[in-house]
Amino acid sequence: MQKSHPVFSPMIQGYWRMAEWGMNTQQQHAFVKQHIELGITTVDHAPVYGPDSACERMFGEVLALDSSLRDQIEIVSKCGIYRGEGKQVNFYDSSKAAILKSVDESLERLNTDHLDVLLLHRPDLLMDADEAASAFEQLKAAGKVKHFGVSNFTPSQFDLLQSRLDAPLITNQVEINPVNLQVTEDGTLDQLQQQRVQPMAWSCLAGGRLFTDNSEQMTRLRDTLTDIADEIGARSIDQVIFAWVMKMPAKPVPIIGSGNIERVQSALGALELTLTQEQWYRIWVASKGHGVA
Repeated sequence: MQKSHPVFSPMIQGYWRMAEWGMNTQQQHAFVKQHIELGITTVDHAPVYGPDSACERMFGEVLALDSSLRDQIEIVSKCGIYRGEGKQVNFYDSSKAAILKSVDESLERLNTDHLDVLLLHRPDLLMDADEAASAFEQLKAAGKVKHFGVSNFTPSQFDLLQSRLDAPLITNQVEINPVNLQVTEDGTLDQLQQQRVQPMAWSCLAGGRLFTDNSEQMTRLRDTLTDIADEIGARSIDQVIFAWVMKMPAKPVPIIGSGNIERVQSALGALELTLTQEQWYRIWVASKGHGVA
């Protein structure tokens, strides 16, 4: 399977629900090996995934069990979200000290000496771009992080941080699905396409709402996705959704959130599917509830 990005595999395995999968370390190890064999070598993590950073810790236990896996994967993790304690609110912190500390803690939990990609998880309204850039430079020089990106950034926030960096930010991880069309309308995907920066797409299945919500919008979408699945020979509407995301010219890389290897394998089937222009817009129309002008 050819990589569509110099760092990422064609789809990415998300581990934000790893603590909910009910697997022991041996079962987790088997799952990691299985998706590597399927060609999914990029894994997505963050310190806030699972209680007390459980998902990074659990993945680190898998790597401790089988260190040979580390050379077969690309690890993406993040920094910047902090859970308030006591009377504190949750907050963001992109200061240099916070970034450096977060990376060291992630490396320890993940049982590795480097991250392939570090993302600022959310745009910090108090971000000092010079401080963040200085942290990135120090981490790169120390060999602790190979590449840097952002997550959920607006185009102006992306440009601000990039203006302080010599190396390019390699991604913006954003929500892309037929329910939330924001990044198709606010310039985010336009900017990434302009700069040839490939986005990572989270929540492609809209957090499951496409399957459980019986609102008029979701019903329209399910009916349309089902019709198109029949037309293109897809095995599920999941595959149609992933194909819809990947048809966008910014070339988003979908993140798969399931811990079920059969569902992961099914998602990969979307790589063989192609939507026509009309089919892509039919899904857009089903979401909007009206046609194009």
